[in-house]
Amino acid sequence: MLTLLLILLPIVAGVITLLVGANLAKQVALVGALAELGLAFFVWSQFDPSAGVQFGFKYHWLASAGISFAAGLDGISFVLVLLTAFLTPLIILSTFGHTYKNSAAFYSLILFMSAALVGVFTATDAFLFYLFFEAALIPVYFLAAVWGGENRLKVTFKFFIYTMFGSLFMLVALIYLYYQTPGTHTSEITAFYNLQLSAKSQGFIFWAFFVAFAIKMPLFPFHTWQPDTYTEAPTPATMLLSGIMLKMGVYGLIRLLLPIVPLGLQSYGMLAVILSVIGIIYGSIIAIQQRDMKRLIAYSSFAHVGLMAAGVFAASTNGLQGAIIQMLAHGINVVGLFFVIDIILSRTKTRSLDQLGGITQVAPQLSVYFLIILLGSVALPLTNGFVGEFLLLSSVFAFNSWLGAIAGLTIILGSVYMLRLFQMSMFGPKSKWVEGFQDLTFSEKAVLLPLVIMVFWIGIYPNTFLTISEPAVSHLLQLVGR
Repeated sequence: MLTLLLILLPIVAGVITLLVGANLAKQVALVGALAELGLAFFVWSQFDPSAGVQFGFKYHWLASAGISFAAGLDGISFVLVLLTAFLTPLIILSTFGHTYKNSAAFYSLILFMSAALVGVFTATDAFLFYLFFEAALIPVYFLAAVWGGENRLKVTFKFFIYTMFGSLFMLVALIYLYYQTPGTHTSEITAFYNLQLSAKSQGFIFWAFFVAFAIKMPLFPFHTWQPDTYTEAPTPATMLLSGIMLKMGVYGLIRLLLPIVPLGLQSYGMLAVILSVIGIIYGSIIAIQQRDMKRLIAYSSFAHVGLMAAGVFAASTNGLQGAIIQMLAHGINVVGLFFVIDIILSRTKTRSLDQLGGITQVAPQLSVYFLIILLGSVALPLTNGFVGEFLLLSSVFAFNSWLGAIAGLTIILGSVYMLRLFQMSMFGPKSKWVEGFQDLTFSEKAVLLPLVIMVFWIGIYPNTFLTISEPAVSHLLQLVGR
């Protein structure tokens, strides 16, 4: 039942936020998000990583068809529920320096999206997984379309069409798998794990899942919606997209693709890793060329998710554990980076690196927070990015040494575009755009401080989270190797 509460609490908080009106919307939304975080911590105190799926519920949805509302927590899903619960109140708090029209609707959509994301990460029924997978799309669509930038409608329409198109492939695959279950058909994900599908069938299912999840993350060459959407969406929506929503794609690879179609992985895993590595290099090179700070981080995120996917397709303990810990680290870092960019934009009215410079002279506190989060993103040892990146690169190198060596260029390329970002915006002579630049406010520090703490916590004590997911990863790899 605790899993049901984790899903319902943000929905209830979102409804209350919608009803209280604009004056109290952000405060009520923050209280609701903090309550969800408190509930997640309580669940953590009761969670046993070695016990399999826990705190579950199952209610008949279409009983005659064997389809249920069923969800629960194992080590893999719980890490991502913790990430969602941790980032959502920080994303809401990050908006306290802004005023949004129809703010009650704005904050309720953030909470509804949080609920859908928790639903995706906890669903144990395949069609419920699909329902939440699509439901998470709706709030972010409206957040971007209503509160986005000048080209928001065109960009949001492209995003919606892309992701809906990919989800249709997944739906077809799930329907096929459903009809392969023996006797009275069922849509339980564990039943799909036990299917004995032919290599040909597994090949088709592999590509159906791959396209659906590759668009969501995104992976090369399904990424063209991402930079525009990240740039045009309001910063809280961009934080949700990059910090949490893209993890649905990586999670889908781990939860559905690997254990259901191991023969498909054997046949096409190499090609999937190659596409992922291409995305790492391509995204990094494009990021180096960017002048818009937000667009630079968008391509950086694209490169990072390519490494996560490569580790997943390598199908090893290091690869999956690296992907899980890197999802945590990337979510923390990218939310911090987008928030810093939003602070700079709110004070200077520009995101162009050509117009910035000298901010560190007038905002030393912002400079320190920015630098720490940035160093986490470039995987400096003892920061959160190092742990995941080391595990991921070692898994890709074990899979194929040449691909591992190419993927390892992310260390160099990432340092180039991130340090260039910091140098051009923070150092050098003070530009006219930063005249009167104010250092961090209390609410801004309240957002950045927890992120910085997590940069070091994960970097120094990674076993805090690796031990949560390790038994579930071991069980999943047994299914892959069957």
